[in-house]
Amino acid sequence: MITRTVSKHPRTTRGDLVNDLQRAGTKVTKATISNTLRRQGLKSCSARRVPLLKPAHVQARLKFAREHLDDPEEDWENVIWSDETKIELFGKNSTRRVWRRKNAELHPKNAIPTVKHGGGNIMLWGCFSAKGPGRLIRVKVRMNGAMYREILSDHLLPSARALKMKRGWVFQHDNDPKHTARATKEWLRKKHFKVLEWPSQSPDLNLIENLRKELKVCVAQRQPQNITALEEICMEEWAKIPATGIIGSLQISSVLEIQSHIQD
Repeated sequence: MITRTVSKHPRTTRGDLVNDLQRAGTKVTKATISNTLRRQGLKSCSARRVPLLKPAHVQARLKFAREHLDDPEEDWENVIWSDETKIELFGKNSTRRVWRRKNAELHPKNAIPTVKHGGGNIMLWGCFSAKGPGRLIRVKVRMNGAMYREILSDHLLPSARALKMKRGWVFQHDNDPKHTARATKEWLRKKHFKVLEWPSQSPDLNLIENLRKELKVCVAQRQPQNITALEEICMEEWAKIPATGIIGSLQISSVLEIQSHIQD
């Protein structure tokens, strides 16, 4: 009964199971429940937060995975990845725990759907490539299309030069309205940028997401006490990112994982 219940409802807690069994006339402890589930290959883990996907998003992500499944590593090394993110001053968002088997963290039952633009204290824009991190800047006011294009001009282009990107390098950003605005597309065209076609609702496919998570962990460990310290620590930790080996550490071959995730 225990294994069947958590397999069907992974967010069931040990307390829930104790109460259910007690109502059924069986008295067990939480330790017994944990041991029983471990023997079945199940352990309590924090639920992975994943984008909330509609059928159209799933098909677009699957199309992206199939199109790039066999791309050589050299192609990915010629991409500059970018994104904006908010970093909180006081710790990370609360988590939910689920019972799951090994390598099943991305199954929909074991994950928490999320939407973009959650809470935070400072907004950052950054970019990086296989050659190392590009610039990281704080965005102090609400960003609009004109400001975004200014950021690309002032910080993306210098990052590409500093990283010594090869001719024909590819720029990645998501489908935020500021990114897909007609004026932004025209600016990118005039600058002769190659832009990676990106499926909507897919922040988890962006390698900078992994780098951003590492940044947030490092920042949280230093426990900044105010906004000024938070910004300073973010910049310091970003500067510590090694200039080589980033792609390997972030597992760019995770495109292979994308397809299995979508098909679950």
